[in-house]
Parts: sequence; C-alpha cells; structure tokens
Amino acid sequence: MWDDLAECESGGDWRANTGNGYFGGLQIWPPTWEEAGGLRFAGRPDRASRRQQTAVAEEILRMQGWEAWPACARDIGMIG
Repeated sequence: MWDDLAECESGGDWRANTGNGYFGGLQIWPPTWEEAGGLRFAGRPDRASRRQQTAVAEEILRMQGWEAWPACARDIGMIG
C-alpha cells in the first residue's frame, strides 16, 4: 500500500523534493514528520530511506488516519 501511495504522491520517488513544502515518497510535511518521530531517522523525509519513511507513515496513519493523504488515499481505495 505504501508503494501505491508513493506512486500517487510523488511518482514513486522516495527522494522527492519538489519545492512544494512536502518531502519524500509520501510527501510528508516536516512538522508532521517531526511529530511522528521522523527526526530519529533524518531531518526531512526525503533524506530518510523508504523503510524509515514508511515506519514514520505508520505512526502518522495511527495519529491522523488516511486523511493525512486525502486525495491519494482516496485514489488507491483506502478511504471512500
């Protein structure tokens, strides 16, 4: 599911830094990254490995649900 979400969010580029304020394969906002414990891996998501990004994404999912990625989660069928 994380690869499908990343494909939608960033074209599957786990190192994505497009200048839109969101980073990594799952396009995580830096304050959310920090809140979910991402700083234990890297300063920003695009500087962390895929495995590290998905570990943090699991925590974001626990905290916020799929609404953290509203459009793409809908596109891949995770929310109605």
